[in-house]
Amino acid sequence: MSGRRGLLIFDLDGTLLDTLDDLASSVNRALARRGLPARSREEIRDFVGDGVRLLVRRSLPPEAGPETQQAVFADFAADYGEHCAEQTRPYPGIPELLAETQRLGFAAAVVSNKPQREAAALCRRFFPGLLDCVAGERPGCARKPAPDLPRLVLRELGFSPEQACYIGDSQVDIATARSAGLACVSVCWGFRRKEQLLAAGAELIAEDPPALLALLEAWAGE
Repeated sequence: MSGRRGLLIFDLDGTLLDTLDDLASSVNRALARRGLPARSREEIRDFVGDGVRLLVRRSLPPEAGPETQQAVFADFAADYGEHCAEQTRPYPGIPELLAETQRLGFAAAVVSNKPQREAAALCRRFFPGLLDCVAGERPGCARKPAPDLPRLVLRELGFSPEQACYIGDSQVDIATARSAGLACVSVCWGFRRKEQLLAAGAELIAEDPPALLALLEAWAGE
């Protein structure tokens, strides 16, 4: 473990960054380009979490065929690659939280179903020097909730599953922690409500970054 206190693996969208407005804008521009109806911000909120391909598929009308799905996804991917940081911001207190976990001796990483290019670019922009590894969607690794990406981070940073805790805002994140054998803390400031997290089996839920830090320190002290 190279002397570090433990590894904190964070989800990105809805946990560290509020990306909803940029995602919604790119989805709706892609839909409009094909003459398809727009989706509301709240609909997009419900659609995120399983990767951008599923986000686009869920945003399409039920009758949309494979060719339309592929065309809209290509439009979305190009648009989001250009505009992914226009309205996106860290949630209040998150940069300070990451700096404090670093001061306390934790390693920190991101595991996201966002494509690797955008995930890495956003982390460089908003959290410079605060993350040891960023693992986004890439060829050869199954998306969350499969354990592929968390295991990649564990190997790269030299931690065992018992030394790591996964932090996320959705049902997918709870399932990811379970599949990878990690401790889990859920946060309810992101894309899912507390009731949804409890229904998905959340055991520890943080209402804000200071509460999250307290839970992480308690976990590391066990």
